[in-house]
Amino acid sequence: MTITPPPPPRRVVFDEPEFGRPDQDEPDDLIGFSVSRETSLPKPAHTRTLVIANQKGGVGKTTTAVNLATALALGGLTVLVIDLDPQGNASTALGVDHREGVQGTYEVLTANSPIESLIKPSPESDGLWVLPATIDLAGAEIGLVTTPARESRLLHALRVFNAKYSPDYVFIDCPPSLGLLTLNALVAAEEILIPIQCEYYALEGVSQLLRTINLVKGSMNDHLVLSTVLLTMYDGRTRLAAQVAAEVREHFPAETLQATIPRSVRVSEAPSYGQSVITYHSASAGAQAYLDAASEIAQRGAVMNDEEESA
Repeated sequence: MTITPPPPPRRVVFDEPEFGRPDQDEPDDLIGFSVSRETSLPKPAHTRTLVIANQKGGVGKTTTAVNLATALALGGLTVLVIDLDPQGNASTALGVDHREGVQGTYEVLTANSPIESLIKPSPESDGLWVLPATIDLAGAEIGLVTTPARESRLLHALRVFNAKYSPDYVFIDCPPSLGLLTLNALVAAEEILIPIQCEYYALEGVSQLLRTINLVKGSMNDHLVLSTVLLTMYDGRTRLAAQVAAEVREHFPAETLQATIPRSVRVSEAPSYGQSVITYHSASAGAQAYLDAASEIAQRGAVMNDEEESA
């Protein structure tokens, strides 16, 4: 089934002040709750592999991958994060070494190294593992050009790993481009999670990504589905954020999560400490939002289990 791109965003008309009155501002970035691995989330019937993609930079792809993975692992699930971005930001945020010379995704793609020999445990949570990315990955696209089946290298490696270890979730964090690295991720995954920043140009980037997804579905991965859309960097004080959110929910009513990730200083600070926002500042609004989003994703997985059993 072809995925229809959303229409371009309409220009918002500011017939009233852009920001609300001070008494309409969001509450303080503090809420009372604790984070523990004792929290139980439902397990999927089989491994769910989600690629987090959006060729537009700065929309929260890595932040989303890191925090959802941590939240699910704290919920008692086993999670693997595959860092496919040469910058290695997901590796940094999850406290995993990815200095030059560290083996990881590059060796999996170019040398057929098995994933299990290269993954590292994250100190963020038990059950959370990371396949790190180094700067060497920047040259992988050139190196893979003449390689047979270059777009399915990650797929074959992941199939072997999943058959042996059966993790509950695999998140693939992609670079902000639609090159060969992202193509490997789209071929290897079953589901796509698109983070959409609540700003004017957000939907324009999604349209290009959906065209690429349709090409992949038609020729290399018929099982690929857009399952999840997550609104990020939402500023409840602005009319533009509300308008973009409304348009996204109108175009992707079933896929868009109810949880919305707010703009939060804590979310921005956490990676510099090598942590997710959930362990860095568990009482922040950003941490709560990602925990809510992870819970939704897990609950949707449980519904998919029930539908498969009834079928």
